[in-house]
Amino acid sequence: MVSYRKLSDLPDVIPVFPLDGAVMLPGGVLPLRIFEPRYLNMIDDAMAGDRMIGMIQTNPGTNRARPKLARVGCAGRITSYSETGDGKYLIALTGVIRFEIVEELPLLTPYRQVRAAYGGFADDLVEDEAEEFDRGPFIKLLRRYLDAKGLGVEWDAVASAPGPALITSLCMALPFEPAEKQALLEAPGLDERRITLETLLEIDAALDEEDGDSPPPLQ
Repeated sequence: MVSYRKLSDLPDVIPVFPLDGAVMLPGGVLPLRIFEPRYLNMIDDAMAGDRMIGMIQTNPGTNRARPKLARVGCAGRITSYSETGDGKYLIALTGVIRFEIVEELPLLTPYRQVRAAYGGFADDLVEDEAEEFDRGPFIKLLRRYLDAKGLGVEWDAVASAPGPALITSLCMALPFEPAEKQALLEAPGLDERRITLETLLEIDAALDEEDGDSPPPLQ
């Protein structure tokens, strides 16, 4: 994989894939199944260039045909690519760095493109060396949340994964609401993201327990 060591290595303009509820974080891997013609075109163009795509959510209550983009997204590089027999693409994006939208470019392609500013997120390019946290209370909280949702995880992986990788994967995989996902994305660093994650786990578990409804089966 190409290594981006400084901000000047990054493209000024990137295509964006608006997808509410799907957040990519630096260092995380996001699998995607691409089937809409405009995004098939986007993948073709990205594969012919620097393979960079920005994942971003949209602001609620805006034009459904062309919703306003959230202020902050995350740029990732296509690190896995395959085609299916029916013309779809299966890709994996590896998160590189968050970005803030400077402006959206005039629509000259079937997909949307933005001019991105990375300056506020330079630390995303540095391998996180955050200290290991106390997993006992965290795992207890995670178990309570998963039980309330009727979900499960590989607990051996939770126990053995490095702290940064564990927090990143949970933030991306757990079924939080789009606004909650955005809060995780915009947390300044890993420690702040973990604290935000713990708060969301506690709040969501408590709400589910208060509802008293049977959780839906895991699909």
